[in-house]
Amino acid sequence: MKARGLEDIAERFTLGYVGSALTGHEQRLGSLVLPYLRPAGGPHAVATIRFRCIDDKCVRDETGSFLAPVRKENHRGHGKYLTLPGDMPRLFNTRSLIASSPFVVITEGEFDAMVWESVGAPAIAYQGTSSWRDHFIPPLLGFGTVFIIADGDKPGIEAAEKLAAQLPSAKVIVLGEGHDSNSYLHEYGAAALRERIGLS
Repeated sequence: MKARGLEDIAERFTLGYVGSALTGHEQRLGSLVLPYLRPAGGPHAVATIRFRCIDDKCVRDETGSFLAPVRKENHRGHGKYLTLPGDMPRLFNTRSLIASSPFVVITEGEFDAMVWESVGAPAIAYQGTSSWRDHFIPPLLGFGTVFIIADGDKPGIEAAEKLAAQLPSAKVIVLGEGHDSNSYLHEYGAAALRERIGLS
């Protein structure tokens, strides 16, 4: 999280780490834990959790430096993420949907939502281009503007455009070739990222 520039915001999202695992869950050992929190909080605040691979052989280069956010990680032979068996696609950081804001940012991936939150923009994330569901639309209809952040590649732009067609107040923001929100923040800084959606 420190390498990604998100160390200060990690606690806000109550991220965790799997240091030991129950029988049947050993494949999650050593993973980062991403809780999906309900906006109301309370004793049942966690709706679900996802796990992200942070194994050194996947996230560091031969010198020991972290690959992200500037370079692609090497998750060969397995996915970056594990979801609980039988869980359904969900939106991450739904408490941003009840924030007092005329706009909301949508990203593909939890880290990118954290990036926007770190620069003061309410943001939600979906889990990947195939995980968007129609029932995610109604909560977004009350916003004056829905900024859809497109990763700077063809699949990312196509997914953002497809989503924008369903939202009358959508604006697609393309961060540039090869960039996602995290790499853009790393290269250009918080002020430049905020400027991309018209925030001073």
